[in-house]
Amino acid sequence: MAEAFVYDAVRTPRGKGKKDGSLVEASPTDLSVHVLKSVRDRNSLDTTLVDDVVFGVVEPIGDQGGNVARTAAIAAGYDETVGGMQVNRFCSSGLEACNIASARVMSGQSDFVIGGGVECMSRLEIGDSGMPLAADPILSLPNYFVPQGIAADLVANKYGYSRDDLDSYAVESQKRAKTAWDEGRFEKSVVPVTDENGVMMLDHDELLRPETDMQSLAALQPSFVMLGEFGGMASVAQQRYPEIEKLDYRHHAGNSSGIVDGAAAVLIGSKEGGEKAGLKPRARIKAFATIGSEPTIMLTGPGEATFRVLERSGMSADDIDLWELNEAFASVVLRYMDQLDIPHDRINVNGGAIAMGHPLGATGAMILGTLIDELERQDLETGLATLCIGSGMGIATIVERVH
Repeated sequence: MAEAFVYDAVRTPRGKGKKDGSLVEASPTDLSVHVLKSVRDRNSLDTTLVDDVVFGVVEPIGDQGGNVARTAAIAAGYDETVGGMQVNRFCSSGLEACNIASARVMSGQSDFVIGGGVECMSRLEIGDSGMPLAADPILSLPNYFVPQGIAADLVANKYGYSRDDLDSYAVESQKRAKTAWDEGRFEKSVVPVTDENGVMMLDHDELLRPETDMQSLAALQPSFVMLGEFGGMASVAQQRYPEIEKLDYRHHAGNSSGIVDGAAAVLIGSKEGGEKAGLKPRARIKAFATIGSEPTIMLTGPGEATFRVLERSGMSADDIDLWELNEAFASVVLRYMDQLDIPHDRINVNGGAIAMGHPLGATGAMILGTLIDELERQDLETGLATLCIGSGMGIATIVERVH
């Protein structure tokens, strides 16, 4: 089997996913074109060498529909032979797109494929494209389906993470993200977004709240009480987990991922493709895995996906130098750290989605790029990127630096 290498990884800054966000005037195609052009131009890439563009998109309707990957490849001026495909594995879609790209290269069917993703959450809300598992009682009731926020609180209750535990993690995420930006750790990957006249729209992650402390978080009201108590979702969760006598609501806007706009692209290719293009690889895709997990608690899949990919690779957690887990909710990361016995100073060292936001279709590709950047910065060798996934799934990808 051929090897797949990462040659470059770029992302936009994350803009607030609200009507006052700095990227609200940039369409999903605009942001996708921006990262595709950046990959091409900074690598002097002959796009006839690229077979496909695979982009994650979680709400694939409206101007995020109609195969935004192919649309963006055309609009970016890529050769007409470059195809495009959009994929949806919920929050892990960006990393899934990179894994698909890697599989194409590993199978020997492609020299270069660009993986990545886009999500403009200022334009489309979660669930706009529909979700029968949530909306159809014939499907939802027998499977004890609950929304992700309820699942996050269920994780906190079941595994004993207090509101202070969650808030403490969130404060640290903000501190780490500020340090990363202050020290220029994202300069290699973040490509500022300008409008068609060259006027700067955004050059930093807009959601950061570095002033966050335990006192300010304590003033926030839990976000999912209405869903749980008046929407009946707490009782559904308790039917599946009767050991939880009363669900205590512990997540809020400050210890959950932020709603943002953004896009990312990762150039993945073979050794031969890199030689043709005159490019030096930065990292090798060693292995990846996806797994289904219990759909009510939903958010514990990263642990199971990680155990699977480590086993397949003949590795243990001790072999991983750095970890990136999407900060969908604080309880997700705390549970994962306990499952794998990961020290806090080796995971999400530059902060995460609690501080900087979670552009659903793009986040997986973003954290893969962040992981490779940080391996290089710290002169470390091996990293693992993982995300929890709606309806109960997990994904994990192992990368190794190439010197």
